[in-house]
Amino acid sequence: MTEKLPNGMTYAEAGVDIDAGNAMVDQIKPLVRSTRRPGADAEIGGFGGLFDLKAAGFSDPILVAANDGVGTKVKIAIDTGIHDTIGIDLVAMCVNDIIVQGAEPLFFLDYFATGKLTPEIGVAIVKGIAAGCVQAGCALVGGETAEMPGLYARGDYDLAGFAVGAAERGTLLPKGVVAGDVLIGLPSSGVHSNGFSLVRRIVEASGLPWDAPAPFAPGRSLGQALLDPTRIYVKPLLSALKAGAGIKALAHITGGGFPDNIPRVLPDGVGVLLDLDAIPVPPVFGWLSRTGGVTEAEMLRTFNCGIGMIVVAASDDAEAVMQSLRDAGESPVLVGKTVVHTDGEQVRASGRLKV
Repeated sequence: MTEKLPNGMTYAEAGVDIDAGNAMVDQIKPLVRSTRRPGADAEIGGFGGLFDLKAAGFSDPILVAANDGVGTKVKIAIDTGIHDTIGIDLVAMCVNDIIVQGAEPLFFLDYFATGKLTPEIGVAIVKGIAAGCVQAGCALVGGETAEMPGLYARGDYDLAGFAVGAAERGTLLPKGVVAGDVLIGLPSSGVHSNGFSLVRRIVEASGLPWDAPAPFAPGRSLGQALLDPTRIYVKPLLSALKAGAGIKALAHITGGGFPDNIPRVLPDGVGVLLDLDAIPVPPVFGWLSRTGGVTEAEMLRTFNCGIGMIVVAASDDAEAVMQSLRDAGESPVLVGKTVVHTDGEQVRASGRLKV
């Protein structure tokens, strides 16, 4: 007599749909191909992505790698249903950290984890990732989509990005920063991808829904305005570096704002005096400051306040560097100088933010 077995369980019944994942891969292949560049054919489907440094034009390269996410900004994308720009943020947070070391971003991989895969949402996210890669000039060579019911709620997801770049040996930044150099700021597009736990708390305190008109951006909803993607500074900075404009250091203003990020490129004995009056502060920061009662010191340590990238150059080279950046489409502004530092805060400020 044969024992009757119960109905067999399946992966799909457990909440993981392999067919949906395969369908998403098929839909994103054209997006991935759009990111092709010398060194990578940007075709996905294998177990690993390939990159040919020689084909990219390097002779004696040093590799530079970075990884990051977009923090709780992703929660606003989920709550608003706007998924096609958060991928730009993901790329930006990684490649901006590579260019500050004087390296050219070459390729990118993403990790997308969700409770229940909805292919159209996944495709929208990858659309943004591909757009960011095109802006940065790097190839999207692979990624991973993980469907994890029980770990993420249905509809929730998180993102991580991984980028690799290269620089010829001897060209890495920072180099030669001394007291008396100048700080040149490159404008941000808004909040970028840092401080969103505070942003979300301020929005909650304001009582405004995501689809309410943005108080600081006429004609747009609050959610849309806060999801403005992080600026990618790669191409203008590469252009200036290749032109030999005299850039000594670059600092990406991310989590920790000015006090925590600028010192990362300063040698011992050198500090910074920021001219807050010179910083062009976008209206979003004024609204956040007033609505949340956020002090100036907290603004400077949490947000970019309108400057997403700092360029350090010798004072004699300042105008040439700024002109090189203008030629590349940037709008640089002088925002401070380096000074002798003996004790106390390494980053000090004069003036006040115009919020």
